[in-house]
Amino acid sequence: MARLWGLCLLVLGFWRASLACPTSCKCSSARIWCTEPSPGIVAFPRLEPNSVDPENITEILIANQKRLEIINEDDVEAYVGLRNLTIVDSGLKFVAYKAFLKNSNLRHINFTRNKLTSLSRRHFRHLDLSDLILTGNPFTCSCDIMWLKTLQETKSSPDTQDLYCLNESSKNMPLANLQIPNCGLPSARLAAPNLTVEEGKSVTLSCSVGGDPLPTLYWDVGNLVSKHMNETSHTQGSLRITNISSDDSGKQISCVAENLVGEDQDSVNLTVHFAPTITFLESPTSDHHWCIPFTVRGNPKPALQWFYNGAILNESKYICTKIHVTNHTEYHGCLQLDNPTHMNNGDYTLMAKNEYGKDERQISAHFMGRPGVDYETNPNYPEVLYEDWTTPTDIGDTTNKSNEIPSTDVADQSNREHLSVYAVVVIASVVGFCLLVMLLLLKLARHSKFGMKGHDAAFPVREVKPWTGARQKKNPLL
Repeated sequence: MARLWGLCLLVLGFWRASLACPTSCKCSSARIWCTEPSPGIVAFPRLEPNSVDPENITEILIANQKRLEIINEDDVEAYVGLRNLTIVDSGLKFVAYKAFLKNSNLRHINFTRNKLTSLSRRHFRHLDLSDLILTGNPFTCSCDIMWLKTLQETKSSPDTQDLYCLNESSKNMPLANLQIPNCGLPSARLAAPNLTVEEGKSVTLSCSVGGDPLPTLYWDVGNLVSKHMNETSHTQGSLRITNISSDDSGKQISCVAENLVGEDQDSVNLTVHFAPTITFLESPTSDHHWCIPFTVRGNPKPALQWFYNGAILNESKYICTKIHVTNHTEYHGCLQLDNPTHMNNGDYTLMAKNEYGKDERQISAHFMGRPGVDYETNPNYPEVLYEDWTTPTDIGDTTNKSNEIPSTDVADQSNREHLSVYAVVVIASVVGFCLLVMLLLLKLARHSKFGMKGHDAAFPVREVKPWTGARQKKNPLL
């Protein structure tokens, strides 16, 4: 049943598309093709309102339409998703300058075997075309089509087109042999090849253009944030940029000269110097190593210095600054800590400094609780670990190597602390054991027959009389 409903919807879509198509054309959800010569079309095909969305159309094919002569400015604008446009073997004579202004997705245009006598490059200068095929058109030999000769000469592909034009004698001349006096490419020159300015200042750029035919001058500033205004007088132009923003550092500004034959431009990169700003500093995160992430902006590149509980942090191979991503004037990195313990808990302050100023921010870091201390009930206790002086770190370095010998090995201090605790426990155990043995010995001594005080009923003592020297005779009666 689901497949049946899907098939019905598909058929309905084709039916709606076919109803929206003009005579001699067929339409689908993404394609329009008009190839039937009779009755044919006299205007560029347009879809009816409330039918297929024209933004979804990616290809239009028109062939054998001898009465189609003009493409107006608004004929193609609705097809913003159009990529391929083909009009062949038809009567096309004129294309409006702004016909493809809103069709930035166009990549392939084929106008083979039409009635075009002239075609300006202004139709296509904003498009990133892969193919522009114009063979079989009766072009008039004039400066208006010299841009096609220049395009053929500069094209990297070996597959060039055999283009011809009709000279004053109405004879076909290969476009490659066309020579028109006073018809050449223009030139543009900027006065300042390098542009370096401090944030908040103003600067003025000057440009001169030349060529025959006389070119027009305009400025291409891209997405410049800073306020700017330009003035143009014949072959001279100026661009004034005021209150320059640091966001414009690294952007390109171009002076462009354009005439019938083509265009030329001269560009300059804007470099803005400004004081550092720490835009991001967060509490440490644990991955392969512990990391205190940060983002710093500044130009010239600022030097970085970390402080631990108000004292300068002496970096080593166990605690060091790492820069992971550099984006012109923005630096993303972290303070990397290798196996930190409770000895590393505390306040970490980052200071970024260059010749235009400095900025600093602070975060509190807790890596693990102190042995024997309930951190939740007693989180604050003094820890002074780093007191040695170290030179600031240039943000361009991936590791701070201000000291060749690591000043403090956190892991060794932790091991020594644990050994001290074990030693105290062992000594206390031995002393306690000795005291216990002594008490047992004293108790046994009190119950021994060799005691010094008192008599024990179990062991009576016989009285011994002193010896008088004369042996008494034994009474026989006893």
